[in-house]
Amino acid sequence: MSALQALQALSQNDHVYREKDEESPFVENELSKDGLAVSEAEYWKKYHHDPDFTYEWNNGYLEERPKSDVKGWRVYRWFWGILESYFPTFPIGEIFGLDIGFRLALPHKTSIRKPDLSVILDSNPVAIDGNDSTYSGTFDLCVESLSHFALKEIKRDTVDKKKEYEGIGVREYYILDARKSHTAFYGLDKNGKYKNIDTKGIVKSTTLPGFQFRISDLYRQPPLDELVNDDIYRDYVMQAYKKEKQRADNAEQQAEKEKQEKEKEKQRADSAEQRADSAKQRADKEKHRAEQLAAKLRALGVDV
Repeated sequence: MSALQALQALSQNDHVYREKDEESPFVENELSKDGLAVSEAEYWKKYHHDPDFTYEWNNGYLEERPKSDVKGWRVYRWFWGILESYFPTFPIGEIFGLDIGFRLALPHKTSIRKPDLSVILDSNPVAIDGNDSTYSGTFDLCVESLSHFALKEIKRDTVDKKKEYEGIGVREYYILDARKSHTAFYGLDKNGKYKNIDTKGIVKSTTLPGFQFRISDLYRQPPLDELVNDDIYRDYVMQAYKKEKQRADNAEQQAEKEKQEKEKEKQRADSAEQRADSAKQRADKEKHRAEQLAAKLRALGVDV
């Protein structure tokens, strides 16, 4: 087995290091190992699934993934929500979170990144297996939710990862910044270079056909049911909800129609009953008049 194959095996089979507690390489980490120089093999064995910190690996050094704040979490959660609503309507791929990373073997360096959110399309030449703990191909879309805890973290997402994702061929790269300073949306052009795909405040993905959103909505975070009839979102947001609502509306309309038919039938029956009562009343009157006439005739001695 070559050195590269050994590293790939390490990246794919984390269960090898979880079989027995006494053999686990994990130890309690009270302090971050951010910036520690480690080999790639050591990263896969000890730090890729560290229980206390989320680490990436950048050309020989550990880089701790920063924690999110409330503003960042809300933006990220809302974006995940519309993306998650997209795939049931357009089932062309799958979404992954922070736990699934990928290895970037670039000409000048190698890094291992764990995007906050990523997408693998069904058309991607490299499939992912249910037992994989990292992806051996290149994500089609990567999303990073920017942290403002340190300038180096901002630079990592806006400069370093942008270069890396562009260099490895990630088709689209989105940077979500709850504070609006560094929000950006990039797509590869025909020369393999990132260009901004924000058009007048609306992002229209070319990687995910039909997926689009307003940048302002990232910060407003409107509920999904508010977007159902919005021209920007109506073709994919909550389609299942809309279909279910349509079925419910149709059922309600049918029930109302049947109710109206029953009411009409009742009205017809009531009218028939009223006509029968009127006829009976007329017959009773005629009978009464005939009886009165017969009585008068008998009184006059007329035999009736």
